Order: sequence, then C-alpha cells, then structure tokens
Amino acid sequence: MSDSAIVQRALSLAEESFIASSGPGGQNVNKVATAVQLRLDVFALRLPPPVYHRLKALAGSKMTARGEIVLTARSHRTQEANRAEARERLASLIAKAEIEPARRKKSQLNRVGKQKRLQGKKARGTVKANRGKVDW
Repeated sequence: MSDSAIVQRALSLAEESFIASSGPGGQNVNKVATAVQLRLDVFALRLPPPVYHRLKALAGSKMTARGEIVLTARSHRTQEANRAEARERLASLIAKAEIEPARRKKSQLNRVGKQKRLQGKKARGTVKANRGKVDW
C-alpha cells in the first residue's frame, strides 16, 4: 500500500469537531466555533509496526494513551481554513512516519588514519597528564 493510500484512508477515518477558538476573529470568536479538533484512531489504520512506532514518536503529546492522534487548528478566522490546516498537518505527519530513515553506515578508517587518530589521542592525554601541581 502506498503512503498516499494510507494518508487518504486516515483522512477518511478522521473525526472532526468544531470548538470555540481563541485567536484571530475579533467579536466573531465569541459567536462561532471556528477551531477544528481532528481525532484519528491510529489502530484503525492497521499500520505496519515500524511505521506505527515512527508515528508515535513523531506525534509525541498529540497521541493519547488510547492510540488517538488529536490535532487542533485555530490559527485562521474560518472553519474551512482551520479544517484544511488540520487535515494538512495530519497528512504530513503520517507521510513523514511512512519514510524509513536511512541506515547509518560505519565509517571505515584505513591504517594511516587510525594511526593518526591514536597519535592525536596520545598527544592530548600527555597535555592533560602534564597539568596539575608543579613539583619543584
């Protein structure tokens, strides 16, 4: 399954609720619920374990103990703009979790490089050993 299919499924399973918002809107914020709270049950996505663990790490405090990701968008004046922002943030979070990090390759040092490194360590150790009380 491609990452766009998982993102599409996530967006279709997400539940939206509109709540009263602080932020831009003037007197309008007291009358209209413009903030969007997006909830997604991660277990309903049936993600592979490595993707799930990456998503859990990326979501951090946005993920509840019950396995729900809760995103709140309230930076815009309209429901539509906040809704679009919340859905975009959810999509980017899931897409980022889909990407497998590159494996780190061990550096391979040749014999000369290894000798230089050890000589540098020895010189540094000598400098540090010579510090301290001077014995006259």
